[in-house]
Order: sequence, then C-alpha cells, then structure tokens
Amino acid sequence: MATQNELFEQTVLIVDDEDINRKMMANILAYEYKIIYASDGKEAMEKIHKYGHRLSLVLLDLFMPNMSGFDVLRQMNKERLIAEIPVIVLTSDKTSEIESLHLGAADFLTKPYDLPEVILARVRHSIELFENAKIIHATKPDKLTGLYTPKFFLEFASQIDSRYPEKTMDAIVINFTRFHLLNQLYGQSFGDKVLVAMADGIRNVLQKNGGIAGRKDSDTFYVYTSHTDDYSIFVDALKAALSPLLKGSEIRLRLGVFSDTAHSHTVNERFDNALQACNSIRNKAGKNGEEICIYDNEMLENEKFQAHLLHDFETAIEQKQFKVNYQPKFNITGEKPVLCSAEALIRWIHPEFGFVRPDIFIPLFEEHGLITMLDRYVWEESAKQIKLWKEKFGVTIPVSVNVSRVDIAAPDMTDFVKKIVSENGLSPQDYMLEITESAYTEDSKHIIEIVENLRALGHKVEMDDFGSGYSSLNMLASMPIDALKLDKAFIRNIKPGNKDMKLVELVLEIARNLGVPVVAEGVETEEEYKMLKAAGCDIIQGYYFSKPIPPEEMEKFI
Repeated sequence: MATQNELFEQTVLIVDDEDINRKMMANILAYEYKIIYASDGKEAMEKIHKYGHRLSLVLLDLFMPNMSGFDVLRQMNKERLIAEIPVIVLTSDKTSEIESLHLGAADFLTKPYDLPEVILARVRHSIELFENAKIIHATKPDKLTGLYTPKFFLEFASQIDSRYPEKTMDAIVINFTRFHLLNQLYGQSFGDKVLVAMADGIRNVLQKNGGIAGRKDSDTFYVYTSHTDDYSIFVDALKAALSPLLKGSEIRLRLGVFSDTAHSHTVNERFDNALQACNSIRNKAGKNGEEICIYDNEMLENEKFQAHLLHDFETAIEQKQFKVNYQPKFNITGEKPVLCSAEALIRWIHPEFGFVRPDIFIPLFEEHGLITMLDRYVWEESAKQIKLWKEKFGVTIPVSVNVSRVDIAAPDMTDFVKKIVSENGLSPQDYMLEITESAYTEDSKHIIEIVENLRALGHKVEMDDFGSGYSSLNMLASMPIDALKLDKAFIRNIKPGNKDMKLVELVLEIARNLGVPVVAEGVETEEEYKMLKAAGCDIIQGYYFSKPIPPEEMEKFI
C-alpha cells in the first residue's frame, strides 16, 4: 500500500504563455507538488479534462493568446469544474482581480510575484480550504466501530484514485449473513459486540496490507485496499475476531470483490459491483461453504442479460411471449393413476434468447417488483384455459396457480381472483391456489386471514414446497390448508427404509390424522412412485408422468 505522503501527492497545473514565468513558479512549488504545464487557455482546458479531479490547483494567467484566462474561468463555470478544482489567478492587472473572483477564482497572485514563501503559503491555503470543504462534513467516524462513515470513506477512496490513477485497487464488501437473527436471539447489545469485532478483524488485515475501511450500514462493511489474489485473509481474520463471541457454525460471512484492473469505473461503480457479487452468494452462504465471490466478466454479462430481461418484460406480456404450461397431477389412491388436476407453470420464449429458465427470471422479477403482474397474467391465462377445456371436452380439469408472498400482500388479491373466476364461468373449486410454506411461516397471521377468506369462497388452497423451509410438523394443525405439497427436495433421496423415507412416512401419517391429502411433486422414477403409493401418498406430480407441457399436449391426458 502507498505511504501517507504518496496517497496525498498533489498536482498543480501552471498556465502561462511566458516560459520564464512557468519555470519561476515551478521552482517555488516543485518541492511540495507535482507540476504540469499549459502555455495557453486552450491547452489548459485540455489538461483540466485529462487530469480532472487529480488536479489540486490551477495557477492561471489571465492574458494569453488563443484563449484567455477569463475564458478558461467561464468554461470551467459552464462545465461546473470551478466547484471541483480551485483556481488562483496570476495577473499584473489589479483591476482584473474583482472580475476573476466573481468568475470563481479562489485567490490571486500579482506580478511581479511576492516572496516564494508567501506564494507557497497561499497555494497551500487554497488547496487545504478546498479539500476540507469537500470532506469536513463527513469526517466523523462511525460511532460504534470507529471506522469511516460511508461519505467520508468514498471521498477518501476517490482521493486515493485521483492521486494513484495507475494503482490497481480492490473494492470489497463484507457482510454478516442473517445478522438480524443474532439481534433477535441475543439482543442488540450482543449484535453491537459482533460488529465491533468485525471492525477489529478488518483493521488487523489493513494494518499489514494497507487500505481504508468504512461501515456502510448495519452489518455491511466497505474495504478499499491494494489488489491481492488471496481474499481469504479477510475471512480468516474476521473469524478469529468473532470466535470469542460465536461458535464456528454461527459465523456466516460473505465477501464480494471487484478489482478494476482496467481503471474504467468510478469508486461508486466499483462498490456497486462488489455489493452485487456479495449479494449473489446471499442464498448460498451456509449451504455449500461459499464465502467469497469475485465480480468478473461472467457476472457483468449476467447483469447485462438481466437488464435486458427487465427491459423486455412489458413487451413480453403484451406479445404473450410468456407461455403457460401445465403439469398433470394424478390421484394414485386407486388401482390405476387417475388425472385429477394440473399445475400452471410459466415459461418464457424470448425472441432473442429463446427459452429463458423460470429460476432465472422469477427471482429477478420478484426483486424488481414485477412478479405480481406476471402472476396475474398466469392466473388469467389459466382461468381461460380451464374454460376452453370445459367447453371442448365437457369436463372440468381443476388447475392450481402459484401465489407469491407479494401477491398476498396486494389488497385487491381476493377480488382479482373472484373476478377472473366469474368472467370465465368457473366455480371456485375449479381454481386452486398454491401458497409456499415460507409465506405461512413469515407472516402467518395475515396469510391465515387471506387463506380463510379464499377457502370461504370455495377455493382449495395447497401449502406448496413443504419441507423446503422451517415450519414444524405440529404447525400443520393450525394452518388452514386443503392439501400439502411435499417439496421435491424432500423426496429426492428416499430409499426403502432410509431416514428420508421414514420422514416422508411420518408426514403422511400426520396429514392422514389431520384429514389433509398429500401431493408429492418432483417424482421422477418408478421406484419413487411405488414407495410413495405404498406409504399412502394421495397425489403424484412429476416427470414420472409428465414434464410441464403446453395446453394442446395436456389434452392427451384429458
């Protein structure tokens, strides 16, 4: 890492059409500052544009050919550069001082020049005033950790960039996953101790490697340090600092890293990318041990791809690029499996990208608040399809649609369902709703109220993805549901007599006692089918019978 002096190396641009004047001023300032030159106003603007915020000061002669110093000040005002780079005017015409100050000059030096000590002092003073004005309001450290506040941290990082433009720096975002659980379990005071320990761990690394650190918010920290190939040093230091407070299994860290080797991003952009990398492992941390993600070209391309999908969303809705497929469900309680219903599942056939997987676009639309529009599109298309099958075959094939937590929060959700059922001449029993297990457990009071209202209208409600979340088995007794759907991960490893199969049998037994049928989804093999049937499972859904298929293919089952 650079020394303190190197980090604050300051550059002064001397603009004068007289070579002797430029050299004279450089002799006074060169000991303390890096000096660059311009011989007229036009060249001065070129240098100002080239060096930008790396300039600490411009010494500007007023009377020059091609473009005068007054014109330079006016142009800097027009481009709002005068607020970023201080200017001291050089002139022998004292009547020009007032006009130059009105144009934004910070000070003036008259020709012939004063003593070198006076010139140096006035240059120092102007630079210090300007730099202090930019950051003085943000110099207070974070009260809890003693690290920099976000504003000061980013300003300091920008200064490092401006004075070390060729140095490769790493932007690192460090987060403690599910930190809110620590506060809930042990109290805020304990949570504060964890944050202080994290700050100490970061300092320990920076004392050896150099760099700066700030606390972004709550449990998120920013680090700006010289490029390294080993980011595990931060993980190791943080774990060592946290181990007196927490067990190893309780320490859930994730690091997002962006290294701008091309020097093509601002500091804010670098930390935006590092945060994106950090967030990309939010759901992986604690599952597969992944703690570090480096923002790379693949992630950049993925971001562009996601931006493209978001941009195309409304057009896709209008042009019906989204296709609703149906996966049949079979009742297996009798001698032969019998088609009893189907689940509506969305597919996107993009005109440029072709088939886009639901596990890509659904979380994306959830994150950006578009999922309700997509879900309601599926709901409407499904209701129309039930009506078409009813008219064509004279029988009703009930269809279940997925309801997200966001959908349930919408105040008009129940009214919307009532409307599409009525418009298509359906009965509520024809139109089933699947609500994920996690929705029940996160806001159970509100969910139960909504579900009870829907069931009162005659709709059947299934708890979807049971086994993927954290609900306990005894919760089922208090939940208003008409069917329980076992998540495919729940039955993936079932074998005769193994623990997974015994757990499935336990759930089936409890469901029987509650009078609730069980749907097993994700059934792919004959062995799985036979084990579930023997254990008393009621309904099967999965590739063993059929993958999700377009409505016209679904008709072969009808």
